[in-house]
Amino acid sequence: NRRGMKYLKSTKILILSIIVLFVSCKSTKIAFDEDKYMQAIKADIMYLSSDEMEGREVGTEGERKAAAFISNRFGQLGLKPAFENGYYQFFQKRKKSNPHADPSPDDPVIEGRNVGAYKDNGSDYTIIIGAHYDHLGYGPEGSLYSGPPAIHNGADDNASGVATMMALAEILATKEMENNFLFLAFSGEEKGLWGSNFFVDNNPLSNEDVNFMINLDMVGRLNDENKLAVYGTGTSPIWNETLTGIKSDFNFTMSESGVGPSDHTSFYLEDIPVLAFFTGQHEDYHKPSDDWDKLNYDGIMDILDYLTDLIAELDDDGKLAFTKTKDEQEEAPDFKVTLGVIPDYLYDGKGMRIDGVREGRPAENAGLIKGDVVMKMGGLEIVDMMSYMKALGAFSPGQTVKVTVLREGEMIEKDVSF
Repeated sequence: NRRGMKYLKSTKILILSIIVLFVSCKSTKIAFDEDKYMQAIKADIMYLSSDEMEGREVGTEGERKAAAFISNRFGQLGLKPAFENGYYQFFQKRKKSNPHADPSPDDPVIEGRNVGAYKDNGSDYTIIIGAHYDHLGYGPEGSLYSGPPAIHNGADDNASGVATMMALAEILATKEMENNFLFLAFSGEEKGLWGSNFFVDNNPLSNEDVNFMINLDMVGRLNDENKLAVYGTGTSPIWNETLTGIKSDFNFTMSESGVGPSDHTSFYLEDIPVLAFFTGQHEDYHKPSDDWDKLNYDGIMDILDYLTDLIAELDDDGKLAFTKTKDEQEEAPDFKVTLGVIPDYLYDGKGMRIDGVREGRPAENAGLIKGDVVMKMGGLEIVDMMSYMKALGAFSPGQTVKVTVLREGEMIEKDVSF
């Protein structure tokens, strides 16, 4: 009958309208072959952290080999060189022979190189995705290893970040997006952000045209609790809502400060919104034992998947607003003593949890162990990392103080001599 025909026609129109609406909606998911990229990331980490690279110290043959590997990969992806003379941006730094003296013309000059590639989508704004590729060479400068010189392969620090950055470059190389992309591998990070500092002062683009910067530094050791640290969440008003709005199984530890011991700091200081991703320190940090077979590759893939969702979610949001943050590291006091521990930077409870104890240092000598949570030092209450650093600033070499730690639910006092 006519009423039935009219109802059927209306239903068809409604269904067609829903289909058109669904198709026209923007997808915030970038699809990629997870098995393919798992194997690629593992292969990249194995090569970059092999003995052939000799620890990738800035200014060495190992650094040059690693840079050539990264630039060749960019070329294979069809990405344009980021710099006027190609994929390399060279920089020089005079290294003081005596750290306590003024610089001298006789001090050696170290030449390093950043490696960069560009994906031009015709936008006014560019997203930078970066990771440092240098490490410590044979040590001993910066090393926490007490043995004879040995290759510090730096699989987590930071072959993991470079491999993840290159996977993102390959995924995004064929996508038409609203933003341009600049993929950067920095050198000299271990010496004090040499490469990223040079880059922001010699950016082939304008710093004002950078939308935001994502930094990947040590993303290879996601733990069983799925704890992922994200720094810089206060550098744009959009970060918190966006980060928590993307579906994931991560247990986030978030820090608002744009200042930290990695390359995102150089960009934050140029008023660029930043995010830095980090899966935490571990007992192999800055030691020869930081090898490829100790990494959590499923965890890296979870981070890669999350990052593609994040980039897709933000791609059509225009240029992000920048906000200054309370930079706790700038407020940290100078201190003359050290406890000799590796803090657990992912710990978000009260106190400072110890993630590793260094041989022959005050903590080990006093009987402190990994997993202890420092609650008091010399009568000063420790509630977080900042209060821990402030407490250290109150002590002097030769002084002995009582340190209270929480161990397996029990409060224990130890005498620590600095």
